Amino acid sequence: MDIVKHNKSAWDQYVDKKDRWTIPVTDEELENARKGNWSVVLTPNRPIPKDWFPPMEGLKILGLASGGGQQGPIFASLGAEVTIFDNSDRQLEQDQKISEKHNLGIKTVQGDMRDLSVLANESFDLIFNPCSIVFVDNVLPVWAECFRVLKPGGVLMTGLINPLSFQIDEDSFKLIYKQPFSDLHSLPKEKLEELKKNNEPLVFGHSLTDQIGGQLDAGLVVTAMFEDTWDVDNKMDDYLPSFIATRAIKS
Repeated sequence: MDIVKHNKSAWDQYVDKKDRWTIPVTDEELENARKGNWSVVLTPNRPIPKDWFPPMEGLKILGLASGGGQQGPIFASLGAEVTIFDNSDRQLEQDQKISEKHNLGIKTVQGDMRDLSVLANESFDLIFNPCSIVFVDNVLPVWAECFRVLKPGGVLMTGLINPLSFQIDEDSFKLIYKQPFSDLHSLPKEKLEELKKNNEPLVFGHSLTDQIGGQLDAGLVVTAMFEDTWDVDNKMDDYLPSFIATRAIKS
């Protein structure tokens, strides 16, 4: 099946459902950001340390698969030149509305994060990629494209998911799925059909070799990382943090 097309439709629908990751920042949050009081996340809970960021004024930022009007408007209000690239038109509309309302000058581009060919080589100082690579079946092209569009010395910040969180059954805590996990190939047929019927996004549990080693193989150098937990009640949080945030630079 066409994963990109399916997940595009699913995330378009999530906007109608008012999923947490589709709700834009408020006017108050933007005003606070202009006063220096702001935070953004790559993973559900833990804010990104401020020292991960270069000075924002004039910084060329690519929000990769980060539509929804959450991070982009914050960056733009701090003086950055922001482009948001996302698979979902409805998510991009959230950024467009906030940008027009506050005259933020945010550019939006619809497409597959594995193919950034519409963007020029070495055109961005920072790529901000919230936890979204789970929605593509092969993450390695993403890292290659990030390396290509980053300027030398540019920074990639991305949110990852520990593959074990997909392989362990949340109720029994038994290891039931082989790595790499894929909704398409790991789930029983009836569970997959239910996801497709309900138009839920399909996900892929990439190995740490592909998630972190893939960044290194693309030419990036990881300079910092931390782990995080879910933002809702999840039994897994009592045993292991399911999320990882990494900061890497193009050397």
